[in-house]
Amino acid sequence: MTVVISEVRDLRRAFGAFPTGVVAVAALGPRGPIGIAASSFTSVSLAPPIVSVNIARASKTLPALRERSHWGVSVLAEGQEVLGRQLSLEPDQRFAGVDWQVTESGAVLLRGAAATFTVRVDSFVSAGDHEIALLHVEDVQLNAGTSPLVFHASRFRQLGIASRAD
Repeated sequence: MTVVISEVRDLRRAFGAFPTGVVAVAALGPRGPIGIAASSFTSVSLAPPIVSVNIARASKTLPALRERSHWGVSVLAEGQEVLGRQLSLEPDQRFAGVDWQVTESGAVLLRGAAATFTVRVDSFVSAGDHEIALLHVEDVQLNAGTSPLVFHASRFRQLGIASRAD
C-alpha cells in the first residue's frame, strides 16, 4: 500500500518520530567559524572510517563549507540546547560566545561536546533538495561520561534511564 503525503508538515512530523542526535558541522572561514546544526549525521563505514551528513541545498552556509577540505563534527551534549538553537540563527550569529577550537586542517570543534570528529570532505551526492556529504574520519575524541543531546518531535531532549538487556 502506498501512502500519499499531502503536506510537507505531515512528512516532517513523521520524520520527527525518529529521535536523532544533534551535531555542529563547522570549519574555519575567512572571518571565523562557519557551520550549521544537523540531525542527519550517521556512520557509513568503519573501514575506512566514513560518516555522512545531509545539508539542505538552500543552506546559506553550504557554499562556504564546500570550499573547505576539512570540517569538524561536534556531537552536542546534554545541556547544550541553547547552542543547538544558536546554530540555527543567521550565519554571522551562530558562533557568538561559543567556546571552540580549530585544528591545523581548519576543522572547528566545539568544547564540551559529547564527541568530536575531524573529517576530510570526500564527496557530495545530490539527493532531492539536499546534498549528502561523505566525510572521511581523520580523528575522533570521546568525552567519556557525557550524554548526547537528542532531537525528537521538533524538541531537544535528554536520554532517559537505560533499559537492561534481557
